[in-house]
Parts: sequence; C-alpha cells; structure tokens
Amino acid sequence: MNPAEDYILNQPEPYKGILLHLQSVIEHIVPEVDLKYKYRIPFYYINGRPFCYLNQSKDYVDVGFWNAAHLSVHLNKMATAGRKMMKSLRYRSLEEIDDAVLTEVLRDAYSVRAKKFWK
Repeated sequence: MNPAEDYILNQPEPYKGILLHLQSVIEHIVPEVDLKYKYRIPFYYINGRPFCYLNQSKDYVDVGFWNAAHLSVHLNKMATAGRKMMKSLRYRSLEEIDDAVLTEVLRDAYSVRAKKFWK
C-alpha cells in the first residue's frame, strides 16, 4: 500500500468514508490519474503534473484543484478563501457529496488541464 492510501485509511470516520468515496469517483471519472503522496496528503497527478488533492482538515475534507483559476463550473460551491490559485469542494459528510457536481468539476478540471498541457 502506498502512503496516500495509508493516509486515507488512517483517517477517523466520517472522513475516511468521505475520502474513500472521493477516491472512487475521481479514479472512475479520470482513470489516467496517478495517486501519489505529496505535501503530506494524497495528490493526484496526470502525466507528471498536479491535478487535484484530498485533504482532511479541521472538520471537513477538501478536494482541491491545482491551478484552478480556469475552472468554469460550480464556482459558487467552491471554497476559495485565502487562496489565489486553489479552489476546492469541501465536504463534512458523505451526504453532502453531490456526485453530479463533483463529476462536472472533475471533467472541467480535466478539460482545463488538457487544453493547457496536452495539446
């Protein structure tokens, strides 16, 4: 098992359940992601470039998007306070996760990365 998976499995509930669900959705929607352990959190990369990360902090889990200035969907649902380059979807329970929103944001982020880096 890699350190990123250890991070997820060692979180207390409800965060472990949230992280496992997010991991499943991310890997289903963007199958070419590579899960690594960077900056002491699970970080997804595509072709060696950062894509998104998972972070349990305080009383929530963030799905943070790297270089998110170009995202265009569900911006009203994303946390941005105190950040210039990052935006995240924030969840405090499994019930808060709207898979349709998460999927649309993941596809938008993937599209942004494809236009920027994979021409």
